[in-house]
Parts: sequence; C-alpha cells; structure tokens
Amino acid sequence: MMNVRKILTYQEDVFREGGHETDAPLRKVAVAAIVANEFAGRWVEDLSPLVEASAALGQRIATLGVEAMAPHTVESYGKAAVVGLGGEQQHGSALLTTVYGNVLRNAVGGGAAWISSATKRAQPGASIDIPLAYKDALTVRSHYDAMSITLHDAPHADEIAVICCFASRGQLNHRVGGLSAADALGKDGLV
Repeated sequence: MMNVRKILTYQEDVFREGGHETDAPLRKVAVAAIVANEFAGRWVEDLSPLVEASAALGQRIATLGVEAMAPHTVESYGKAAVVGLGGEQQHGSALLTTVYGNVLRNAVGGGAAWISSATKRAQPGASIDIPLAYKDALTVRSHYDAMSITLHDAPHADEIAVICCFASRGQLNHRVGGLSAADALGKDGLV
C-alpha cells in the first residue's frame, strides 16, 4: 500500500460550446492521489514494487472517479502521473502500467482500448493535460479529448501524483467524421 498524503477530485460539466446547447452534457472527472515516492533521490533498478502497488491505489481512486461521474456512465478514460523533481519520470510510468490500466478498465465496467497516458516531472503547482480516448476503440475521433488539472500543493520533490480521468461522452458538437462509438467496435484491431 502506498503512503497517500491527499486525494484531489476535479469535476467539470460542459453544457454549451460554440453557442450551441448540447443534447447531453459532457462530464469530466479526474482523481489525483498524491503519494510518497520511496525511490526519490536514489537509483533503483527494479521498479516492480511501484507496478504492484498501483493496483490498490488505482482501485481506490478509480472508485472515487466512477462515483463522481454518477449519474453518467464512463465512455472515455485516460491516466497520468506527475513526478516530483526528486524522482524520475520512470517512477510515474511504473505506476501507469497495465496493472493500473486493468483496474481502471474494471472500475468502468470494461474497456477494450489502450488507455492514453501522460507523465512528466514537475514542481508543486504543476498542470497536466490528461489525454482521453473512447474506452472500447482508440480510433473514435469524437472522443479524442483531454482534461487539464493543476496540482496546487503537489507533487513535493519526494512525491508522485497518480491520476485517473473519465468522461461521459465525446466532444460536444462533434462533426469532423470518422468512426462513431456505436460503429467502432471491432474495426480498429484493438478490441
């Protein structure tokens, strides 16, 4: 179990874009756990303890994210990590592997597509754009999106912010073509 300093939840609901009311709002939720980085300030060859710890941490924050999405269901997801300057970008990447990804998939009732992610090193006050994509097929353009969050008091040099992000639908007023979510299953080789 990772040592969690705090958990932050971000939520936004978008009802209008481009002067047009939408048929259904777009809800985006991000949950960030600020955890101690046991490997900060030193070289460690084996990062498997971070990979293993990501399952329990992912379960904890994904549950909060799904609860914050209610009454909406999750159509898109993404993940990110911001590593404090005492750590390495690989520390964040180790927390976002398939172990963590599978927990996110399970929390949203399944998902066949690869989960978009971003990692970086930064000081407290950092912002990050968490990429989003349709959970069942990566090639659905309407669901290419992101959620931007700012970590006002994190990460400290010896911390990592581990983030999951969910959205209830694709972009508002999507009209640039491509596969729809309904038609995409089985067409991109990822499902």
